Amino acid sequence: MVAHTPQATMRTAMGIPAGRLALWWVLASEIVIFGGLLGVYLILRVANPSWGAEAIHTNFWAGFTNTIVLLSSSLSAVLAHAAAEKGNGKKAGNYLILTILGAVIFLIIKLGWEYIPEINAGYHPLRNVYWSFYYLATSLHGAHVVGGAIIMLILLPAVRANKNLQRVEYIGIYWHFVDAVWIFLFPLFYLAN
Repeated sequence: MVAHTPQATMRTAMGIPAGRLALWWVLASEIVIFGGLLGVYLILRVANPSWGAEAIHTNFWAGFTNTIVLLSSSLSAVLAHAAAEKGNGKKAGNYLILTILGAVIFLIIKLGWEYIPEINAGYHPLRNVYWSFYYLATSLHGAHVVGGAIIMLILLPAVRANKNLQRVEYIGIYWHFVDAVWIFLFPLFYLAN
């Protein structure tokens, strides 16, 4: 019986693994989504200087803490990839668990330290267009954090068993994209007041 090689590990005509190529296509579409949303926000923000008075009600320290959390989780994603490259699935899995933990901490801070207190204080999506953009952009980002954590959880058993270790690279690239989006969101919503 001939062993079957998963399609995602095969090389395309360009010599790039099909899984990596598919990931870059997904990220290109995500850039269009976030780029369009943030482009419209920037145009409206410049036209509405009064939004600065709304922006001062965002929780800078929560946003700053979440920035540190995401950057730290990016480091654990890099370490997971390095371990996978060396064929150490158990170590790669441990680093993926740290990355997942970073995602969970990010979401707890976002919900408990930001969204719930802001909404209780009257800063909700229906207050005005600024808050609508704030919640749309940050919750869309949060959905990507949840999606990344779920994918890592799904990959974890195979990675720990030293199977399909190339997928650690793919989820790592996705996770760096999620972090990069936050690097744009943080100054736009927390610092630009």
